[in-house]
Amino acid sequence: MTTRRRLLFALFLSLPLAVAVAKGGLLDRTYRPLAGKAPVNLQKAYAGKVLLVVNTASKCGFTPQFEGLEALHAMYKDKGFAVLGFPSGDFMAQEFTDEKQIREFCTLTYGVKFPMFEKVHVKGNEATPFYKDLLATTGEAPKWNFHKYLVARDGRTVTSFGTRTAPDDKALVAAIEAALATPAAPAKPAR
Repeated sequence: MTTRRRLLFALFLSLPLAVAVAKGGLLDRTYRPLAGKAPVNLQKAYAGKVLLVVNTASKCGFTPQFEGLEALHAMYKDKGFAVLGFPSGDFMAQEFTDEKQIREFCTLTYGVKFPMFEKVHVKGNEATPFYKDLLATTGEAPKWNFHKYLVARDGRTVTSFGTRTAPDDKALVAAIEAALATPAAPAKPAR
């Protein structure tokens, strides 16, 4: 691939992020809570927080990561951190089709209390705009369930962690703690 083609390809990949930023940022997306009705705007609900965005699946060999994700959420939530789960059946259909069944499985089997959102697509042309923006920002799409994106308080800085990175992995925990140590930008005065 020539340098010119690489540049054009990179610009093409960054276009969704530029559009998202122009509209209000990476988090300016709305999703329903899992098996819920009232949509949640991620920007309004989580602005200024450190977020770990995870594509989840209930029938995967990595599903026990729910336990560690819940532990991270519980440990750091009072410091401005949240785990956001997005169920997906994109990898070998390892997620239930019914959202109530997903919610019950996560809650009853792993005690999940962190926010879980509607079932989405996370890869390819069918990926939600949020996951397309995460790809554009990091250059990495989920290759399997339980891929993790760490979004800093600014809502723009994103670090990607693969499926095999456990929630208690030292590098992931250090990245979360470093992001939490960065103060949130002061709120803009209302006009």
